[in-house]
Amino acid sequence: MLKEFREFAVKGNVVDLAIGIVIGAAFGKIVESLVGDIIMPIVGSVTGGLDFSNYFLPLSNAVSASSLVEAKKQGAVLAWGNLVTVGINFVIIALALFFVVKGINRMKQKQAEAPAKAPPQEIVLLKEIRDLLAKK
Repeated sequence: MLKEFREFAVKGNVVDLAIGIVIGAAFGKIVESLVGDIIMPIVGSVTGGLDFSNYFLPLSNAVSASSLVEAKKQGAVLAWGNLVTVGINFVIIALALFFVVKGINRMKQKQAEAPAKAPPQEIVLLKEIRDLLAKK
């Protein structure tokens, strides 16, 4: 049973999937930082200091705070600003992955369109001999 598990775990597809998950998690952190540290501050400066992370809708009358962190301490809130930020993260990740896959497909297409190398001279001579023998 241990041998079967080892064969399963070492198969190319399982290893490729594991590598993809690890790289995807790291890529997600990069995009999260890109959105949180670069894109959202730019959006905030263009819109006059707009910060989506502090937008929320209080669900009880006890919530009177102006920041999301304090509002959560006072009661239930709908943090729709976080949803907007996560949505922007998703769009950026989807666009980045789209361009990566598009680039990979373009490289594969170029490889498929590459002209086939001429066979070695020995192969050409052997084919000529074969054709001459077939005629006799």
